[in-house]
Amino acid sequence: MTTLDDLPIRDDLRGLSPYGAPQLDVPVRLNTNENSHPVPEPVVDAIGKALAAELRDLNRYPDRDAVALRADLAGYLGHGLTADQVWAANGSNEIQQQLLQAFGGPGRTALGFTPAYSMHPLLALGTGTRWVPARRGVDFGLTADEAVAQVREHAPDVVFLCSPNNPTGTALDPAVVAAVLAVAPGMVVVDEAYAEFARPGTASALAVLPGHPRLVVTRTMSKAFGFAGGRLGYLAADPAVVAAVQLVRLPYHLSALTQAAARAALAHRDALLGTVAAIMGQRDRIVARLRERGFRVADSDSNFVLFEVGGDQAVAWRTLLDAGVLVRDVGLPGWLRVTAGTPAETDAFLAAVEKLRREREE
Repeated sequence: MTTLDDLPIRDDLRGLSPYGAPQLDVPVRLNTNENSHPVPEPVVDAIGKALAAELRDLNRYPDRDAVALRADLAGYLGHGLTADQVWAANGSNEIQQQLLQAFGGPGRTALGFTPAYSMHPLLALGTGTRWVPARRGVDFGLTADEAVAQVREHAPDVVFLCSPNNPTGTALDPAVVAAVLAVAPGMVVVDEAYAEFARPGTASALAVLPGHPRLVVTRTMSKAFGFAGGRLGYLAADPAVVAAVQLVRLPYHLSALTQAAARAALAHRDALLGTVAAIMGQRDRIVARLRERGFRVADSDSNFVLFEVGGDQAVAWRTLLDAGVLVRDVGLPGWLRVTAGTPAETDAFLAAVEKLRREREE
């Protein structure tokens, strides 16, 4: 049987494993930060009608530039944005890959402040961009001074900032974004995949887009919209940035069905985003309960919670799995991440944590 070692694969890909969280058949799956609430029936019907309207013309290519969808996304984001300042692709991963294809690549460097989204270094690898793992400070925080010092040291062509950050869950102080923009020699990408879950008063980098042509804000419909299966990510930036990523995008990269489904979802945003407050309530419940039980927990502006287990996180992960609850081991020694789901899923998780706590105390 042929293996990867038998093929002339790139040397820097040898020994690696594909990105992905475990997909296990367990009663409670809280490991991939999906929206646990199903799509409401009126929205299902609307998406179904939108898809049906496209079926007869599937012999034709879709709108290559997804202009109508981009206009709808701009309307959703607000901040005076227009279609020429928005670009869409198959998830925010493809958006960020396109940014690295355009602004990174061989001989160039991308930097991110770890622990952060684990796909960023993989996207850098896939585009031939050198990856620099800059570090966060105490309690996974990041101050403007810490960020500026590391950006100045490495002078990267692309800086990734996550707000809220994955896997820690906390949003950035706007001063960090401003400070990095002031010293970064290249592009600054603020990944706001979880922005809709941020606590009241949390600022978005969208507010500082005017006057900053090297700033890019990336978003997704996978989380708050419950559209993970639809695969739709997007960015907001200066029109010149949108023009740049169009140089590297594949032709017809967004199918007519994806565009139609996403537009229908955006048209019913109130119904889809109606679950956000409930998810935030479960997130805050998890944070409060874990702290009451003596666990160290990172502040969260997202739909997940990072918590310290007080020992080997792989052992703790298995304990929770044996109790029927799948959470995420993000490779951070002593810490696990759990998605905030439905009230029943939170009940199951907290019950499993009680089992973990008892075992830890024995």
